[in-house]
This record gives sequence, structure tokens and C-alpha cells, in this order.
Amino acid sequence: MGGLTPNAEATEGHARNENNAGRRFGGYTMTKTIRMLLKVLAFTVLAGVGTSAMAQEVIRLRIASGHPPANTYVALLRDFFVPEITKRVAEKTKYKVEFVEGYGGAMVKVADVLEGVQSGIIDIGGYNFGFEPSNLPLHAFQVMLPFGTMDPEMSLKIARAVYAKVPYLSKVFEDKFKQKLIALIADNGYNLGTNFEWNSVADLKGQKIAGAGLNLKWLEFAGVTPVQSSLPDAYTSMQTGVYNGWIMFPSGWTNFKLYEVGKFYTEIGFGAITRHGLTINSARWAKLPKEVQDIILQVAKEYEDKTGTVNKADYPKQIAELKAHGVNVRTLPEKVRQEWANSIAG
Repeated sequence: MGGLTPNAEATEGHARNENNAGRRFGGYTMTKTIRMLLKVLAFTVLAGVGTSAMAQEVIRLRIASGHPPANTYVALLRDFFVPEITKRVAEKTKYKVEFVEGYGGAMVKVADVLEGVQSGIIDIGGYNFGFEPSNLPLHAFQVMLPFGTMDPEMSLKIARAVYAKVPYLSKVFEDKFKQKLIALIADNGYNLGTNFEWNSVADLKGQKIAGAGLNLKWLEFAGVTPVQSSLPDAYTSMQTGVYNGWIMFPSGWTNFKLYEVGKFYTEIGFGAITRHGLTINSARWAKLPKEVQDIILQVAKEYEDKTGTVNKADYPKQIAELKAHGVNVRTLPEKVRQEWANSIAG
């Protein structure tokens, strides 16, 4: 009976195979090696899933304006505000911001942005307070003081000083319109562009001139026929004779190609006006993580400053561009400006 039973022989053979396999894998059995590899693989997969899950904490924000990027402030939203927030949030927090952008009336028209933010149709909106004369009657206060500074940086400083002294101007957005004001927006200096030549104020009498809201009051002295309009309509309206001129800063005349339908641009110097703003829906704001809020406010402040610096730097370039396109650019004599200003004051 000196032999092994069949079961014992099988067991001894299995042990020899494992030992041989163990020697081939540096002292580890095939089974142990596979188990170790599976554990490492599982750990790697789980770690990757965890990282992926963290990276996928996405915050989506809808940002819009009734104006297109041909407006400097909208171009700065698209080219600075949106990408800068996206970058900083990704670098400094566990969140990722994805913007859904709708400019040029794609989501809201020029006169509907305040209501769009208020209702939550959009989360962030940039707009002209002058299109809300009943809702925001005090916010276009610089329009009441034409012939002031033509420096948009100075205009912003003046506006901010007034907002600091009159908290209502900021609070009314939260108290009444369910949104938070996060930036003011400056334009470069307003002048007068036309499709006809004029040499004296008397030449303007009876002409149809467009403007945005309260700045039409500036034209009463000239006896013009005021027409309420908005920049997206300007080219076609001037081309078809709805009106023959616009109270407009040079960026509007260049970026909207109004030089094609209006070959006369007079530097009257009505002033650089800060009457636009950027707001965010209050309910959406409250749901944002604190670190994301902080970044939005930081970028919004830098964006506000840029609306001043960029507009200031671009003004002489745009005047030069108008001349290059064959526009007759002239400066209104100081005596006439003084008479015009006195007429408004009186």
C-alpha cells in the first residue's frame, strides 16, 4: 500500500504546479499575482471615478444681452468676463462653470433684460438702464448732466461715488427686481452721427434723430424730431430713412458699420455716460458656492474697470477708423457747445 491515494496524488501534483508557477513569478503564485493586479486596477479605477466625479460638479449659468458683441461691453462679456470666470473657478475650486451665452437678442431683447434676469429666464444680464425709465428712473442720472466728462474711466468713478452715497441705487435691484448688481458699465463719449451734412444747429431743426431713452432730451435745443431706437436697428433704420442720425459714441458708428449709411460724424462732446449694468438673479446667486461667488465678484470688478479703460483707449482709434472709411469727422465749435449746454440748463 506504499502509494498515495488518487486524491492525495492530485493534491501533491497541484502543490508542485503552484510551486513551479511561484518560482516563475518571483516567489508569488499565479493566483496571488492576479489578485494583486486586480486590487491595483480596482484602486486606480475608483480613484479615477472619484476625480472624474469631482471634476463634474458643473455649474451652468445663462448670460445674455440684447446687444450683440459689436457693443464693447458685450464683447468684454464674451472675451473677458466669461472665460476669466471659467478659468479661475476651474483652477481654484472643485467646481466647473459652463456658460450658455445669448447675445444680440438671442435670449432677451434690449428692453427685456431686467425682466429676463428677474424671472430667471437668464441668470446674468447686461443692459442699458435707460431702457427701464419706469423701473429704474434714477439710474440714468448722468444723462441728466450732458456735456460732462468724455473720459469713461472718470465717468465710472463719478457713478461709483454716487452709488456709494445712495445705497438705494444698488439695493433696489435686490429689493424689487430679484437680482444683484455686480458691475457698472461705461460707454465712450457720445456725439452725433448723421447721413447729412450740417454746419449750424439750425440745420438740425426738423431732422429725425434717434437716441436711447433720456438722451433724446439733449436734442430739444436743436429742434429735432426725436426717435426712440436701439443699436441693433440702427443700420436698417438709417438706410430706409426711419431717421437720419443717432446720438452715438464712435464705437457704435464703427462696430455697427454705420459709417456706410452715415458719412458725417460731429464730436459734440455730450459726455461719457455710465448707465449700463450687469446683474445676476438673486435666487441663482444664493445657490452658488461661496468661493464661486467670490470669483464672480472679483472678475465683475475687473470687468467694470475694463469698460472704462478699453473704451477710453479705443476712442481715438475709432475716430481714426471713421476717417479711414471716408466719414467727415468734425468738432463742434466750443461757442456752440456752450450755447447748447446753456439751453439745457435753462
